[in-house]
Amino acid sequence: MSPRAGQSGHPPRTLAFVESPVQLLNVLEWAHLRGLRGTDPDPLPSVPAQVRRTVVGDPPPAGPELTVVVLAPTDPMTRGQLRRMADLTRDEGHRVRWEEARGGTTAPFSTIGGLAGVLRRADRVVMGDPFSRYVQLLLTITRAQDLVVVDDGTATMEFVAQLARGERLVRWHRKGGRPGPRDLLFAPVSSSARRRLTPNDRRRVEVFSSMPVTETPQGVTVTTNDFSWTRSRFGPPRITKGADMVGTSLVETGVVDGERYLEAVRNLAKTHGAKRYFAHRRESAEKLHRLAAETGLEIVRPDLPLELIARRGPIGRTVLSFPSTVVHTLPLALVGTGVRVAVCDIDPTWLTETASPRAQGFLSGVTGTARDVHRLETVRLA
Repeated sequence: MSPRAGQSGHPPRTLAFVESPVQLLNVLEWAHLRGLRGTDPDPLPSVPAQVRRTVVGDPPPAGPELTVVVLAPTDPMTRGQLRRMADLTRDEGHRVRWEEARGGTTAPFSTIGGLAGVLRRADRVVMGDPFSRYVQLLLTITRAQDLVVVDDGTATMEFVAQLARGERLVRWHRKGGRPGPRDLLFAPVSSSARRRLTPNDRRRVEVFSSMPVTETPQGVTVTTNDFSWTRSRFGPPRITKGADMVGTSLVETGVVDGERYLEAVRNLAKTHGAKRYFAHRRESAEKLHRLAAETGLEIVRPDLPLELIARRGPIGRTVLSFPSTVVHTLPLALVGTGVRVAVCDIDPTWLTETASPRAQGFLSGVTGTARDVHRLETVRLA
């Protein structure tokens, strides 16, 4: 999808919406590939916590333009990583607009109202999570003829498949469950978003992803994310002799039983000599405390997405993971370094009673479609 001029001859006004550090990283990767190098750096070095909205001034009349809107979550870990990623975004010369989108009952109305004008003027909209109700609401406002979906981890695989089948947009770990009252109330907006994400004669849709796409929706352009920006800006890393382990939020999302997960981590760490455990930003403090006490692992709370942490180093010669986004992204970020990514499948007996019927098949697919990873035998628990 090449840049297009707007009706007045200006370069495309590109507006990106992100809600997680990984989404922002992938916006930077997409901008790097498209040559949106930015203009003058944002003069604000950080986003003060007490400021509800930070808006950088109007863009200059010439040169590629990208404004990233951060729809800030409330989780402290995610907010911290987003602040660091926002700094990197400004270093690239792009503009950042920080929205306290969840800062109270009236925050969503204020946020959407404040964004309506810039959203209507945008020629191109980039989004990291098409399942997000916030993003779906914003899609009902935009007139942009170019829509781009960048990776939000493994959820991108499910989004593309659902779009290809014409299904309603539902996160994979909730699929198969009965829609709740909020789902029914929001159904018209979700349906509208799905229609807008379906290309036609007046609208182009691109998916920018490092994930395997097996079902390409008709008319959708799929562009491969090979993490060239990450590799050009960081590393190569120093490689240590031991193994590192990557955490997952499958317990927090209700897919995997907490006790089974703890036992699996303990066995993997012992078998492979892992020393560090890189926590997922959504993992609970209580769970991480137990992991540290019962496994002896050093718990690391990364301040950036793991792809950047690993690329900066130091990183273990082997990186152990359960099925997750990193089994697809880390081999790309670490290509040529000699680091081996090893993945351990989720045994069906680890799943909770409330896990979606789709969970096992989806997780197996995440592992089975990963390239350049070493598959470990599933950990057998007593």
